[in-house]
Amino acid sequence: MTRVAVFGANGRMGGEVCRAVQMAPGLELVAAVDVGDPHVEAERADVVVDFTHPDSVMENLKWCIDHGKHAVVGTTGFTDERLETLRGWLGEKPEVGVIIASNFSIGAVLMMHFAKQAAKYYPSVEIIELHHPQKADAPSGTAGTTAGMIAEARAAAGLDEVPDDTTIDPDGARGAVVDGVHVHSVRLQGLIAHQEVLFGQDGETLTIRHDSMNRASYMPGVVTAVAAVADHPGLTLGIESILGLE
Repeated sequence: MTRVAVFGANGRMGGEVCRAVQMAPGLELVAAVDVGDPHVEAERADVVVDFTHPDSVMENLKWCIDHGKHAVVGTTGFTDERLETLRGWLGEKPEVGVIIASNFSIGAVLMMHFAKQAAKYYPSVEIIELHHPQKADAPSGTAGTTAGMIAEARAAAGLDEVPDDTTIDPDGARGAVVDGVHVHSVRLQGLIAHQEVLFGQDGETLTIRHDSMNRASYMPGVVTAVAAVADHPGLTLGIESILGLE
C-alpha cells in the first residue's frame, strides 16, 4: 500500500486527487493539506501530490525532498532556474523521485505527442489554449510544453522560422511567442481545459485538439504517476516515459 498526501487538497484539482487516491487500489490517503496547514500528517506519506500555486510549490518540494518523500507535481510555473534548483536538491537525495507534468490528462499527453510528430511536416503552426478564468498563468504550462516540443521537432527537421509577415500589432493580437510558436490564451467561464494545435501548408491544414470536460480526466495520469514515481529517482518531466511514449 502506497501512502499518499495531497498538498492543495481544498482546491478543485486537489479535491479531485483526494477522491481518486481514495478510490485507487493500492493507494491510501493519509493527509490532505492546504494553505496554512502543518505538514505533520504528510510525514506518514510515501508520495506527496502537489496541486497548489506557483508561489508555494518550491517550498513544498524542498520539504518533500528534505523529508525523503517522492512527489508528483501538477502545479505550473516552473522555469529553467527552478528546475536546476530542484536538480540540485535532488542531487543530495538521489533516492527521491519527483515527477512534474504540465498536464496529467492522457489525452492531452497524446495530443502533445502527436503534435511533435506532425511538426516537421508543416511550415506553419500556432497554438490556441482555452481555460477557465480562475487560471493563474498564461500561456498555460501545457501550451508552453507543446511549443517547446514543436520547436525541437522543427529544429531537428531543419525548418525555417514560422512564416509571418505581421509588422503592425500594437495590441498584441498575434499572441505570445514561445520558442518561435505563437500561442493564444483564452480565459472564459464555462471552459475547463482545452487546446488546439493548428498546422498549415499550401492547400491544407491539420488541427489536433484536446478537451478536458472535467477534472476527473486528469486522474488516471495522476494515479499512474503516483504508482510509478518511486521507480523514477531524480527529476522526471512529463509522464510520456511512464506511458511508454518515449
